[in-house]
Amino acid sequence: MNYYNEIKDTLVKNEVYKKIKDYSKNRSDLNTYFEVGRLIVEAQGGEARAKYGNKLIKEYSAKLTMELGKGYGVSNLKRMRQFYLLFEKGASLRHLFGNLTWTHYKYLLPLNDNKKISYYMNIAISENLSYRELREKIKINEYERLENKIELEEPKVNTLIKNPILIKVKNKNEKLSEYALHQSILENMGDFLKELGIGFLYAGSEVKINIGTSFHYIDFLLFNVKFNCYVVVELKITEFKAEYIGQVMKYINYVDKNIKECFNDKTVGVIICRKENKYVMEYCTDNRIFTTTYETI
Repeated sequence: MNYYNEIKDTLVKNEVYKKIKDYSKNRSDLNTYFEVGRLIVEAQGGEARAKYGNKLIKEYSAKLTMELGKGYGVSNLKRMRQFYLLFEKGASLRHLFGNLTWTHYKYLLPLNDNKKISYYMNIAISENLSYRELREKIKINEYERLENKIELEEPKVNTLIKNPILIKVKNKNEKLSEYALHQSILENMGDFLKELGIGFLYAGSEVKINIGTSFHYIDFLLFNVKFNCYVVVELKITEFKAEYIGQVMKYINYVDKNIKECFNDKTVGVIICRKENKYVMEYCTDNRIFTTTYETI
């Protein structure tokens, strides 16, 4: 078989197809690049030897560029090879690949980790992300900040929350008071909710509650539609301290008794602090309370 001619014919057919049936050109692109990747791997002597066959890719790239024009550089042909290898192995992902564009995959493939790629693929599809939005999630290491939670058997609210979460402020080098940080979150509430994770809705800030003869204020009261529960969020600019648990537990119980409806699940609490103290959390027996840290950007 003349692999070069097969690759060239496959790419030419795709160019013709795109001009005739523009409405489905994305699927055509992906099917074409998958097939080109397969042919490249075969031409290089199979997957085991593929990574050593870059000389062949350079040769094909030079000829394709001369005969067909731009778009077939060495890096693009390598991506097509990787694209094939990703889906050839991950049969469970194969049905998904047409839901994203080739531009999405240009940001996904360099990650070189199938679990990471799978995570970003699924979130890009479920949240209908543009390639720019996907690029931003990769840039801020969203997967790494959720990695230790993604494979939990029983999903809870905390499995949605990254660690650390990123909070937008006007000057990240400035030392902020708790009030100033609180105001920054309010000014960028949409970004804050997205950063927390999926399904968070804003219910109130500095929510005033009356316990006995004292008034208290919940920093943020949110609702999560995925888990059908209220979420008490307390913001601290210090290292995590044991007394924060009692404070949040009090607020959770109040919300459960006075705000939560009978059809809502139990309220949970999230403490966002500057620095973790895992030794303290080890002895927190209430599984409704979670902690995370923050960084300013």
